[in-house]
Amino acid sequence: MSANKSLYEHLKAQCADDWSAYIEHDFVRQLGQGTLPKECFQHYLKQDYLFLIQFSRAWGLAVFKSEDLDSMRYAQAGLNAMLDTEIGLHLDYCLDWGISEADLRALPEASATVAYTRYVLDAGFAGDLLDLHVALAPCILGYAEIANWLAAQPDTVREGNPYNAWIEMYLSEEYQQAANTERKLLDKLGQQLPADRIAALEKRFSTATRMEVSFWQMGLDLAD
Repeated sequence: MSANKSLYEHLKAQCADDWSAYIEHDFVRQLGQGTLPKECFQHYLKQDYLFLIQFSRAWGLAVFKSEDLDSMRYAQAGLNAMLDTEIGLHLDYCLDWGISEADLRALPEASATVAYTRYVLDAGFAGDLLDLHVALAPCILGYAEIANWLAAQPDTVREGNPYNAWIEMYLSEEYQQAANTERKLLDKLGQQLPADRIAALEKRFSTATRMEVSFWQMGLDLAD
């Protein structure tokens, strides 16, 4: 890794094809164009609720894996945001799409949801705080990039698009700032690493990115 390149940019460059397949997935394209079938988006929303539950556990694990108070507080803030705000907002958004909390509580996890979330948790249990954040990065940072990518596409429809609220959520200053904070932390943790450590992180990031691709595909295929 070159001295002037951030860890995050390096990791993306090392799995450029997978990253493009994630950011520019057909699910994302159809969402931006407003042509994504309603049932596909609903399926995604349902599984994303279950994803958020496991994501909260990952933030709790980040508290445990932290070795200083500042890192613990950052992880705690992430956990609090998930439990106190994000899940509630997601429940409200699901209601807008005709999905009740009772529906979500009774829902089984799809295979792609299990595979992705448990991979992230395993990365955290088996590795250190950096391993965990590298596994989380495609989600946290990727959604910020997806929103910006959609906003830049000439065929993205904003007015009258039933999915525009989703795009706006991840384009928001609040989310973009949160993603930027996460990126800075990732790059801080990733300074002056030996080559073998970087190689291991490349595999983690690539795997998590491929899991994101599978998560989109699950929504598109209505897969269990």
